[in-house]
This record gives sequence, C-alpha cells and structure tokens, in this order.
Amino acid sequence: MTNPRILYIRLPCNPIFPIGVVYLADHIHKYLPTVKQQILDLGTVPPLDFKSTLDRCIDDFQPTVLVFSWRDIQIYAPVGGRGGNPLQHAFEFYYGPNPWVRLRGALSGFRVFLAYYAELWRNSGLIKRGIQRARRHYAEMQTVVGGGAVSVFYEQLGDRLPRGTIVSVGEGELLLEKLLKGEEFRDQRCYVVGEQQPRDRLIHEWPTEIEKTACDYAYIQKIWPDFAYYLESQDFYVGVQTKRGCPHNCCYCVYTVIEGKRVRVNPAQEVVTEMQQLYQRGVRNFWFTDAQFIPARRYIPDALELLQKIVDAGMTDIHWAAYIRADNLTPELCELMVKTGMNYFEIGITSGSQELVRKMRMGYNLRVVLENCRDLRAAGFQDLVSVNYSFNVIDERPETIRQTIAYHRELERIFGADKVEPAIFFIGLQPHTHLEEYAFEQQILKPGYNR
Repeated sequence: MTNPRILYIRLPCNPIFPIGVVYLADHIHKYLPTVKQQILDLGTVPPLDFKSTLDRCIDDFQPTVLVFSWRDIQIYAPVGGRGGNPLQHAFEFYYGPNPWVRLRGALSGFRVFLAYYAELWRNSGLIKRGIQRARRHYAEMQTVVGGGAVSVFYEQLGDRLPRGTIVSVGEGELLLEKLLKGEEFRDQRCYVVGEQQPRDRLIHEWPTEIEKTACDYAYIQKIWPDFAYYLESQDFYVGVQTKRGCPHNCCYCVYTVIEGKRVRVNPAQEVVTEMQQLYQRGVRNFWFTDAQFIPARRYIPDALELLQKIVDAGMTDIHWAAYIRADNLTPELCELMVKTGMNYFEIGITSGSQELVRKMRMGYNLRVVLENCRDLRAAGFQDLVSVNYSFNVIDERPETIRQTIAYHRELERIFGADKVEPAIFFIGLQPHTHLEEYAFEQQILKPGYNR
C-alpha cells in the first residue's frame, strides 16, 4: 500500500479514554513512522453530530484505511447504566405486586430492548456510512473493525458488516502492521467478511506477543485533535496498561481467551515513562486497564516494582484505580498502594458464598479476601471500594443471597459503610465461555442460539 493514511474511529460510547486506539496508533507510528494517522473519538461528540463529524473528518483526512473501534454491545450494569435500569424493570415484570406494576416493568424493559437494538443499528450504520464516504476519495480503501464488542461477538457481527471488511479479534497491532506492509495478514486473529468464515475457535488462538514500550503522547497529541477533552476537567481517569492476559477460568468471563492466559507484563520503567508524559500534561488520575492489576501472587513482585518506581519518579500527588483480586494482596503491597495514591478499586466478588465462587471457577478464598482487606485498611486506605455482585449465578438461592449480604456487611465493617459501594451486575452470557458450555450441557440453550 503506497502512502497509507489511517483514520481510527472510536464508535460512540461513554466517554472513557480510548486506550486501545491510542496504543494501536502508537505501535504503527513506531514501526511504520511514515504512515499518516488521525484519531476521531465519537465518544466525545454529541449524538446529533455523529454523522456530520464523521463526514467532515473523512473528507478532510481522505484515509486509505479506516479502523473502527467498537467498545460496547451488551448491557452489563443493570442499575443506572447506559441502558437505564433494566434490573428494576425485570423485578417489576416478574415480581410486581399487581398487574399495573408488571405492565410498567414490561413496557420499560421493552424500551431498553429497543434502545439496545437502536445502538446496534446506529453503529453498523456509521461503519457503512464511513466506508461509502471514504471510497469517494480512494476507491480501494480498506476497513478494519475491532474492539471489545467485536472480539466477543465477531461471529454475529459479520452479517452486519460490508463485504471485504476485516474483522479483528483481540489485539490488532500485527494485523494492521501486515496490512500496511502489503503482507498476508489472514494468519492473524481475523477474517474477511464475504470471503471466508471465521476459523473454528478463532478467539482461542494465542495472541502474538509484542514488546510494549511507553506510548509517545507527543505524537498522539498531534494526530488526535480532541485529546484535550480528557484533560480539561481533571476528573477523568486516563488509562495506562501494565500487562495483558489473565490466567484465571471464571466461567462467565471472556478476557482469558481475548487476551490469552499468558500474562505479559510491560516493563515497569516503560509504564512509568508513559505516566510521566501524561503527568506533564496535567493528568493526575490514572486507571490501570489490566484485566486484573495483580492477576496472581507470582505477579506481586511486578506490582511492587512498578509502584516503587512511581514513588521514585516523584509523582506524589496522583490517584490511581484498578480491578484488583484482593486475595493477592500483602501488607507490603497494601502500604505501597496507599502511598502511591490508590483512591478507588473494584473487586469482583460475585457472591459471598464460597460454594458459588467455586462453582463459578473464580479460584479465590473469600476468607483470604477479608483478611487482605483488613491489611489494606490498616495500611491507611480510606477511600472508595466498589464490590461487584451478581445474583443470577449458577445455583443461586435465598441461602446464598443471605451469605452475600452478610459478606458485604463485613466489608462495610472493615472499610466503613459509606466507603463500600455494591455494584450489581448481570452475569452476561457470552460466547466462548464455560458458562455457555454449561448452558448447552444443561440444555438451557441450543447451539446456534446467538445467530
């Protein structure tokens, strides 16, 4: 491909820092520095301006390659999320005390259903619109579609995308690099719509490892006109990745196949160098975007090294947050976490019943989690904890729900009732997970249900 010009388009979603697109553009710049690139984040654009902004950006930049990032499809947060309040609607429909309440739940749930499909149609429409617009300027333009939603539902989305679209599963750095070099790219985790069917168990193929270095934010700032959006109010958490991969087998989670079970730790100094660039631009809130910041006890030394380097770098006025498996904490690690400014973390408890934790293959001991939370509190942690629960897990019943409530009360005694925020999530059934296999075994679902 001669004189390639890549336009990255993050499709509309909540305004969360688009770290995937940023890292992809950074990788291409480092390995193919002559390639011209630009980033368009529709997450920062008002809905009425989606189409006009997309058209204008394509006309101005005239890309030869469009790369769409599709982050969200499923509604995971059933309370106060972007889908409204589907948990309340479901309870009203199934358990309402009278027909009027049940009718209200049904109608409200139907509106959520319509909003969900409207979002699918909107994003599919934006992709098709972008392709048609870009072909006015370059008829041989190529399109790649990836992102979290695509990685999970790559088989289902193929029917919604134009022929010739390259569907990328998981990490896309090497795929895009090969595409730009004119090399064969189909050996990567991808397929071309209309030319081939996805390989069997494509998502289970191991990602190709790459050497991760600090993102060059001086370059990113040049190619992303709206970069300042995430710096202006000082309340955004800007993403920084310290590792990829997750070694666990939680039955409902697809991270282990998207990122792979092998944990690839980024060099601590490169992570700190990246943070320093953002720090110099005014960023004080960081979100470590790993599947788990401390995925297993063997990675505790890596976490200690990183946090100590943050201290040594003099970034004493920052705050950071992450998903953390609290069963992997030590007193020394707790002290460094507090010292470096951790002011929020999320724990995916799912259930306060050890029996159900075991059935969900989550691999942790609830008693150990409580002990480590006490160590964290003793180290001086006085900020917010978000605890994720799901009440639709395998074999849930009144007894196990009571155990979960009791467990939550114990967390409140440790951190303070005003510091522990319960977050209720649906266990969303995703393809390629143990939970899907369980549904097939129990004849709850039949193969092909998701077409």
